[in-house]
Amino acid sequence: MSKTHEIKAQSRKDEGKGASRRLRRASFVPAVVYGAGQAPESIQIEHNTILLAAKNEWFFSSVLDLNVDGKVQKVLVRDWQKHPFKQLMMHMDFLRVDEKAAIRVSVPLHFLNKEKSAAAKTSGVVISHNLTEVEITCLPKDLPESIELDLADLKPGDIIHLSQLKLPKNVELVALHGGEGHDTAVVTANTVQEEAEEAPAVEAAAPAPAAAAPAKKDDKK
Repeated sequence: MSKTHEIKAQSRKDEGKGASRRLRRASFVPAVVYGAGQAPESIQIEHNTILLAAKNEWFFSSVLDLNVDGKVQKVLVRDWQKHPFKQLMMHMDFLRVDEKAAIRVSVPLHFLNKEKSAAAKTSGVVISHNLTEVEITCLPKDLPESIELDLADLKPGDIIHLSQLKLPKNVELVALHGGEGHDTAVVTANTVQEEAEEAPAVEAAAPAPAAAAPAKKDDKK
C-alpha cells in the first residue's frame, strides 16, 4: 500500500480567466475537485507546494489526502496544465475517490539489478524497457506507488511479459483483467542483430508522379 501524502489547499469563490490570472500572479495554482457524486469545488494551492510534489512519482500515481480548509478528502490527480516553457503549473483537476470502489491508475515500473544480470554483462546484448508504467486496478487502500521488476536473472534472449510481473495483493493489471488482454513484452534482452531485424523497415517514399503539362492554346485563328 502507498504512503499517505497530504496536500494542503484553500477553497475559492472567484472563478474565470481573470481570477485564475490573479491567483497565478499571487503564486497560487487554481484547481478543481470533482467526482464521487458531489458538486465540483474550486480550490487554490500554493504553487511551491505543487511544484515540489510534482517532482515525485507518487504525486501522479497515489491516492492523496487533499486538505481543503481543514477538511480532508481522498483524491487522485486527473489532469494538469503546465506552462509551455516555464516551470509553472497552470491548473489542476483532482478526482474524489470512493474508498469502497476499485480505481484504475497508471503506476511506474521500477527496474532493479539490471547491471547484475547475465544479459547486461554480455557483449552485444541490448536490454529494452518496452514499458515504463502499467495501468492497474484495485481498491484505493491497496494502491502501490510503483511495481518493481527484478532483472538480476535476465539472460540474453529473455523476454519478460506482463503476466510475469509480481503484483501486490489485490492488484490486477488492466491489460490482463479477465484473462482476455494482451500479454505485452515489458523487457527484452536481444542481440544487436536481433534488434536490427525486428526494427520496422522504412519504405522509400515513391516519387510523386510528374504533373501533366498544361495544354497549350492554339494561337492559330
